[in-house]
Amino acid sequence: MSATPSPRRFRLLIIGCGDVGMRVLKLLRGRGWQVAALTSSPGRHAALREAGALPLMGNLDRPETLARLAGWADAVLHLAPPPGEGAEDRRTANLLHVLARRTPPRRIVYASTTGVYGDCAGARFDETRAVAPATARAGRRVDAEKQLRAFGRRFGAAVTIMRVPGIYAGDREGGHPRERLAAGRPVLRREDDVYTNHIHADDLARACLLALFRGLPQRVVHASDDTELPMGDYFDLAADLCGLPRPPRIARAEAAGVMTPVQLSFLSESRRLDNRRLKEELGLRLRYPHVEQGLLA
Repeated sequence: MSATPSPRRFRLLIIGCGDVGMRVLKLLRGRGWQVAALTSSPGRHAALREAGALPLMGNLDRPETLARLAGWADAVLHLAPPPGEGAEDRRTANLLHVLARRTPPRRIVYASTTGVYGDCAGARFDETRAVAPATARAGRRVDAEKQLRAFGRRFGAAVTIMRVPGIYAGDREGGHPRERLAAGRPVLRREDDVYTNHIHADDLARACLLALFRGLPQRVVHASDDTELPMGDYFDLAADLCGLPRPPRIARAEAAGVMTPVQLSFLSESRRLDNRRLKEELGLRLRYPHVEQGLLA
């Protein structure tokens, strides 16, 4: 009597396996999943293998290099950014085109941005708010979201759109404000300040994994912690925790002369995110519900 064959292991494909993707791989150790990670850099193969992923060479800007992705994955974690120009996200279009060639994945989780809302004048809101991107960068994210949700409806895949604010972590490159504080860069005075939102990179990685199994079809989720702080207060808090001087405060008119256009674009948008779907639907218990805890980690 022949032995019953064991079921095939769950297959996860990670697109854009940078810092957050590597944290996801760390969480998956010992779970028995088959994980592949798309990369366009041969120099990353060793690190991906060591982390437990099969490196797949390919470039989202070159669709002819993506053929191996067709039909491989049960689920896809899409963490790659859109291209740097244009009104559309051709990278996501190229990915979805190849995924549609053979059996499509049952689930897709996409890391978008809260920038799709544009300026909300400090309002607190949930995921039902309409998008109103104020930059071409955010507009490309909206385009990617539309493509993914249409793919989900067409092929019966459960697509979760994670709208992600500022990602931070002490062990993430550029993920802690200490360097900016040490350089003495200014922040806006309180009367000109904006509300910003945050998520620790470890909590985001855990949210992505939960969304792969608990995300409702074609659903948007705010991947944000519980913090509600104006940007200047966030940097004041970080300075106090680091034992550094608090940053100087300047008026918005002065900021135009000392900050880059990209920096100014972040200072023109103010919002506070309701994260109940993250905690109630995905069941995430934030390890760092407030930035004070995360900045100390």
